[in-house]
Amino acid sequence: MTADKTGPDADVPYRLDCPLTGTVVSVPACVGDQVGAGAVVAVVESMKMEHEVTAPQAGRITAVTVVAGQVVTAGDQVALLEPGGVEAPGSQVVAADHGGAVRADLAEVLDRQSMVGDAARHDAVARRHALGRRTARENLDDLCDPGSFVEYGALALAAQRDRRSLDELIKSTPADGFIGGVANVNSKLFGPDVTRCVVASYDYTVLAGTQGFYGHHKKDRLFELAARQGLPVVLFAEGGGGRPGDTSAPSVSGLEVMAFALFGRLSGLVPLVGIVSGRCFAGNAALLGCCDVIIATPDANIGMAGPAMIEGGGLGSYRPEDIGPLDVQVANGVVDVVASDEADAVACAKRYLGYFQGTLAEWECPDQTLLRGVIPAERVRVYDIRKVVDGLADTGSVLELRSGWGPGMVTCLGRIEGRPVGIIANNPAHLGGAIDSDGADKAARFMGLCDAFDLPLLFLCDTPGFMVGPEAEKTAQVRHFARMFVVGASIDVPFATVILRKGYGLGAQAMAGGSFRAPAVTVAWPTGEIGGMGLEGAVRLGFRRELDAAPTPEARAELEEHLIEAAYRNGKALNAASHFEIDDVIDPADTRRRILAVLGEAGPRPASGLRLAPRAKKRPCVDTW
Repeated sequence: MTADKTGPDADVPYRLDCPLTGTVVSVPACVGDQVGAGAVVAVVESMKMEHEVTAPQAGRITAVTVVAGQVVTAGDQVALLEPGGVEAPGSQVVAADHGGAVRADLAEVLDRQSMVGDAARHDAVARRHALGRRTARENLDDLCDPGSFVEYGALALAAQRDRRSLDELIKSTPADGFIGGVANVNSKLFGPDVTRCVVASYDYTVLAGTQGFYGHHKKDRLFELAARQGLPVVLFAEGGGGRPGDTSAPSVSGLEVMAFALFGRLSGLVPLVGIVSGRCFAGNAALLGCCDVIIATPDANIGMAGPAMIEGGGLGSYRPEDIGPLDVQVANGVVDVVASDEADAVACAKRYLGYFQGTLAEWECPDQTLLRGVIPAERVRVYDIRKVVDGLADTGSVLELRSGWGPGMVTCLGRIEGRPVGIIANNPAHLGGAIDSDGADKAARFMGLCDAFDLPLLFLCDTPGFMVGPEAEKTAQVRHFARMFVVGASIDVPFATVILRKGYGLGAQAMAGGSFRAPAVTVAWPTGEIGGMGLEGAVRLGFRRELDAAPTPEARAELEEHLIEAAYRNGKALNAASHFEIDDVIDPADTRRRILAVLGEAGPRPASGLRLAPRAKKRPCVDTW
């Protein structure tokens, strides 16, 4: 701090006064010294802090009136300064960023930071690349918009200081094997205000990506931040679960960690994206399983226990590759999307997040007149439902989830005129489109996902109803099928139902939120047909007496065919519309316009953004199954 000038003009000496009460620590200046502006004349300690008394301009010290150890009060004279003279060499403070030397404390920090990144870990990176894999930081660099990643806890080390030297921990356990922070994803498409995310990755090159003591604390910090600010989370989950080697951690079991509870609370509040390539076991798999969507590469192995835990339980010895390989985890519904490699997985994650970040201003769509011929004229001829989905949605906008499981139901995210929507469609190529237990679970869970984040829904109905028979009932179908009713009745996003061909019985009602009156609009294509049950079953059940009375098998078959034809004419969508059981029968080429007319501007509330508090949850959670 500089003293006040006491003379009437520049030729009169300055009186350098002490600005506060304290004890003089040192007096660097001596009588006769030529000093520059800012030069320290004395140092005074007050309340454990040292304060400098400095020269306001260049000049010569003509008097020093204090000594080290002297107690002074505010206003006491410290020295006299006669202005003028040349600037004393080295009297000015030179800032390091203006070409001066880097201070020792900053140099120490910069050196430690340099040990964290891939550049300092050549051998570990080389081993990773030799496997055809990317490092955790390479995946995060690919995911995050350039320059947007702000890391938390980069200097953390494994809690093993009683087993290893500090130098070894710095070199071998950077970030405690868990890299995380905040970044923008897709800001070029949707802007920076709605694309902030929490991004995190286990680092398999650090103790096999296991969950360390400080890594758990970092997760807690990031998950709490995601909750407070409403930020989606993208998690690269590769790793081996808990780490028993953290002997320096003040914990017995580690079961008091909050990471799993905090992550679970995020479900339904923000989108959660899990990516896995390689081995993912135990705690890592538990976090992965909490995610709304799981994206995996072909070499992924996912299991709630790795080889050591299985063998420790007396259940035999297995290779990691034998536990939860992709062919198992796709067929059973664990994995939502299969990516070709890590780069493709990252691209898929960015695409998935985009559905919850907003509407695209630019879009294209296929020739809508082609939809007129996608359903065969023969009412029992099978067709590819995915051609209908791709034909209706914006070009290249469809992302199918869980395609390897529940094949009777197709669930996709897509866009119509740039607006994100969820699409649920019956698949007539599997069980004729009948809804079985897996299909009901798949559809119900997808409904909850879309509702949680305000994505409108489009149901494409072509079902003879729910699956029937003793074998079907062994799958607890009564409970599973009912999920479509209770979830469908609980959603409040706008939705529309388009009857492509068959719309029969309870299955058709389930594809319309429980009733043809529940959707914002229920329309059919000209190929549509509806009824309380499938035509054949209705005829055989309702006209059994007449059929049994037929004199010959040939006559019975002819009567049955006649009755089915009459039932078909009665159940044609055109006739049903004349009784106002559905809202309209439309030209398939007009479907997009009719959907948008009722969905309006409906779209997702931004998945993230600059706000003081996150949005409220609509649903307690997104069902993991």
